[in-house]
Amino acid sequence: MPANVEVKARAGDYHALTARAAALSDTPARIIRQEDTFFDTPRGRLKLRVFSPESGELIYYERPDSAGPKPSTYLVARTDTPALLADGLRAAFGVKGIVRKERTLYMAGQTRIHLDRVEGLGRFVELEVVLQPGQTPADGARIAEALMAELGIRDADLIEGAYLDLLAAPRTGGFPD
Repeated sequence: MPANVEVKARAGDYHALTARAAALSDTPARIIRQEDTFFDTPRGRLKLRVFSPESGELIYYERPDSAGPKPSTYLVARTDTPALLADGLRAAFGVKGIVRKERTLYMAGQTRIHLDRVEGLGRFVELEVVLQPGQTPADGARIAEALMAELGIRDADLIEGAYLDLLAAPRTGGFPD
């Protein structure tokens, strides 16, 4: 399975983070609206990511729920009938939850930098260092840590788990929008 190293964090100064990500990026920013439906599976996470009625991706991944750089393995299958696929998956597994977000994607070498506005949660930054053949998770973690420093991501900003987990968790204060 393909592998990457991921980091997810709350975005403190979103505007400064955006400027730093743009300066590091090899490509112009791309805005992507996504609706992720998570299904109740016995292991890992299975989600259907819908971009439009004619475009989606079924994504299965396994990764530890820990703060900081963490290894992840994944499979992605594209679909041009996401509603039909969702019906089948819903019937087979049941829905665990739905996450809606607007993602700004920047590419910095082999790393996808996502600046996310998550409905009901606020703003976040996510790094996905896509491991190349011969690279280890430790190599990916070093790349992620260097980018964290360049972007100004602090250890205190790091979060565990997925956005779905944050939406399901009881909250007392809320997150900045």
